Amino acid sequence: MDKKISLRQRIRLAVQLCVTALTNGYVQGFVSGRIFSGPSKAYCVPGLNCYSCPGALGACPLGSLQAVLSNRNYRFAAYVVGFLLIVGAFFGRFVCGWLCPFGLVQDLLYKIPFVKKCRALPGDRWLRWVKYGLLVGFVILLPLFAVDAVGQGSPWFCKWICPSGTLMGGWPLAILNEGLRAALGFLFAWKSALLILLLLLSVVVCRPFCRYLCPLGAIYGLFNPIALYRFRFDSHKCTHCGACQRACKVDLSPCLSPNSRECIRCGACLDVCPTGALSSTLSRKESSPS
Repeated sequence: MDKKISLRQRIRLAVQLCVTALTNGYVQGFVSGRIFSGPSKAYCVPGLNCYSCPGALGACPLGSLQAVLSNRNYRFAAYVVGFLLIVGAFFGRFVCGWLCPFGLVQDLLYKIPFVKKCRALPGDRWLRWVKYGLLVGFVILLPLFAVDAVGQGSPWFCKWICPSGTLMGGWPLAILNEGLRAALGFLFAWKSALLILLLLLSVVVCRPFCRYLCPLGAIYGLFNPIALYRFRFDSHKCTHCGACQRACKVDLSPCLSPNSRECIRCGACLDVCPTGALSSTLSRKESSPS
């Protein structure tokens, strides 16, 4: 069983590293401190990958959605919405567990030894709803309606909150671009403080940003129960041993809710189930879902 778990998690880590390298593969950007502006920037990548990262070869779907909604001449964001619907329908939050660069950062930080790891933050049940509020408020409503004198809005989530943008875009550009450093002020300090807090929390609790603050995860999570890739639970095989819940680093109970909106599809629960009660739609052996 240990070998099975180890193999799955090694494969997941390799996929995360490869996706991060591929989607941020513009090496010249890290040398010059300039953002890549080639034709691939017109297309979204599945995970939270900042458009302003010097190495980014694609666009973040959240940033793209806000850019369209905040434009005074916008049309319905058909491409971005269609992209999110298709990716969500196929994968759900599998994207969060396997394809998101900022998810990888949090996973690596959680591996750092600490005196005591926490299963969840105090108020976890209510904190999980914050990301839906940020999705509605900062990603949709504010870009649409909080506009300037000429009717132009701002990408509020990217501008005021997104820690992935600060880590992958703001900090590298500030280091590499002397002219930009001179213009930094309160907003950069605020976002840096928020990022540092989340990075420190990531050492203690698994994926705090994904669990509590990520609007992209909120969108993909809505598809978990119906996505092409989802989990199955066979109640006839389950012995209620609790192994799946102990293995879940985001503190879920897969046997009670195998397709929870919060599940990032890391697959740890599939590996530890001693009776095969948990499986996925891609598993070789069919299980009788309940």
